[in-house]
Amino acid sequence: MSTHTQIGTAAPAPRIETFSVDANTDTSPDGALAAWFEGVSFGFHEGRLEAEDLPKLAEAHAADGRILWGAYDDNPGPHAWNPRIPVATYGTMVNSLNVGGGRFLDAHLITAVTVRATHRRRGLLRRMITEDLQSAADRGHALAALTASEATIYGRFGFGTATHTTSVEVDVRERFAVTSPPYGRMEVVEADAAVNLAQEVFAGFHARTLGSVGRQYAYARRSSGLWGEERPQPDKALRTAVHYDDDGRPDAFVSYSFAGWDKTPYTMRVKDLVAESEAAYLELWRYLGSLDLIERVTFNMASVQDPLPWALADRRCRELKSGEDVLWLRVLDPVAALEARAYEHDGSVVLHVEDPLGHAGGAFLLEVKGGKAEVEKLGSNAADLHMDVAALGSLYLGGVTASTLASAGRIKTKSADGLERADRLFSVSRQPYCITHF
Repeated sequence: MSTHTQIGTAAPAPRIETFSVDANTDTSPDGALAAWFEGVSFGFHEGRLEAEDLPKLAEAHAADGRILWGAYDDNPGPHAWNPRIPVATYGTMVNSLNVGGGRFLDAHLITAVTVRATHRRRGLLRRMITEDLQSAADRGHALAALTASEATIYGRFGFGTATHTTSVEVDVRERFAVTSPPYGRMEVVEADAAVNLAQEVFAGFHARTLGSVGRQYAYARRSSGLWGEERPQPDKALRTAVHYDDDGRPDAFVSYSFAGWDKTPYTMRVKDLVAESEAAYLELWRYLGSLDLIERVTFNMASVQDPLPWALADRRCRELKSGEDVLWLRVLDPVAALEARAYEHDGSVVLHVEDPLGHAGGAFLLEVKGGKAEVEKLGSNAADLHMDVAALGSLYLGGVTASTLASAGRIKTKSADGLERADRLFSVSRQPYCITHF
């Protein structure tokens, strides 16, 4: 807990408290956890908390090992909303990030960030995020990560966009046909069974996919319809279908719901779609294209290297609607982060990183031999490339090239050779792909 007092007539700064959730946490409607959830719901414009949901939400947060932050105004006005409800919220947990080549790095994940409009421009977010990043660095985390609701906030704290997805609409009327050879079988499953199946399939996807982040407790329950998006109560409109390979092993699943008869063309919305292989991914689309009465399927988490259009008899069935950033990375320890990552090419480059918060600043020699990196922090500022820590976060997984960042003014260099070597070192054969929001 930290408390700050302002000088003069200004109201004292809200105090900040942190707490964890475990089996002994108070889940009563008057407890601190209930008040924290109310603060989050207010910040994201969601409905007020239902008391009966608290035990399940507490179970989920405990399973994730979350640490919750709240900022509390101890000097409210005479008619202010319940002062026990925080005016700003923040949460953290740890999960694995696939950094390529079968390697994983525990990432410090940031979530549930809100600041009430009445308490903006008081430095609440800065206080929470800077204290938290320092704590994460002190515990030895090389990377912090988040998925951002607003894209203009986190760059100033050193986060850079690292993975992207695309939103697609697919016309599944008569001209739709997947041309790849079919295999295995599809089966619609009950929500209770879908939870474990979704976790099993995602584990396979996570193991092979650069940029994938491990999923929190609630994810499989929402993907299966056992929980709804807003409440941990059944989503009766959601359906889940699982693909099994020729040996009867589950290797893909899709959950989806109908947009309603009042929406034309008749549309099925994909909620979650996970496949362990490209072949299994196409089988899910073959299934979606076979649903009776449906004219269009929407999916907002497709890969930027989506194989679907190349597998269609008429690729114009698939329409690209928009792109979205998903994973934002913040490097806390460049040596540990760069040495953990897998590389497809050998070479060397010196990176100079500027970090206003002091975690990742300095010059670093990156040398890769046989796909394994060694990183040395140098005493001088001589470097092939100069960048801020946010640009390093974007470059880290290879989702953007150093040359592109240089063209955008995000990287400075005095030689084309340095850019070429960095492009080669950080290049990946498959773009990083994250389908986990948190």
